[in-house]
Amino acid sequence: MHPIIKNILAVLAGLLLGNIVNGSLIFVSGSIIPPPSGFDNTTIEGLNASMHLMEPKHFLFPFLAHALGTLSGAFITAFLAANNHLKLALIIGVLFLIGGISMVYMLPSPLWFSITDLVFAYIPMAYLGWKLSKK
Repeated sequence: MHPIIKNILAVLAGLLLGNIVNGSLIFVSGSIIPPPSGFDNTTIEGLNASMHLMEPKHFLFPFLAHALGTLSGAFITAFLAANNHLKLALIIGVLFLIGGISMVYMLPSPLWFSITDLVFAYIPMAYLGWKLSKK
C-alpha cells in the first residue's frame, strides 16, 4: 500500500478509535460518578444551566475521556502509520485539542478544569501514545 494512503487510513483509524474511547467513557461516567440531582445532561443548554451544580469529582471522567481518547487515537495512528509516526500522532493530539477548545467555548467549565484539560489531555497524551507505539 502506498505510504500516503496508509498514513491517511492510520489517522482516520486513530480519530475513530479515539472518539469511541472518549464517547464510551463519557457514556459510562454517570453510572460510576452520578451527576448531581437536578443536573440536565440531555442538551447543551441543560448542561450550561446545570454546570454550577458540578463538583470537582464530576470532572474526572470528562478529563479521562479526553486524555484516554487522545492517547488511544494517537497510539493506533502511530502504530499503523507507514512513516512520520510522531507527526501523525501529534496531528491526532491537535485535532482532539481543537475539539477540546471548542467544548470550552460551548460548555463553559471552571477555569481550573479548562486549563488542566487543555494543557494535559491532548498534546502530552498524543506524545505518550507515540512513545507507547514504538516498535
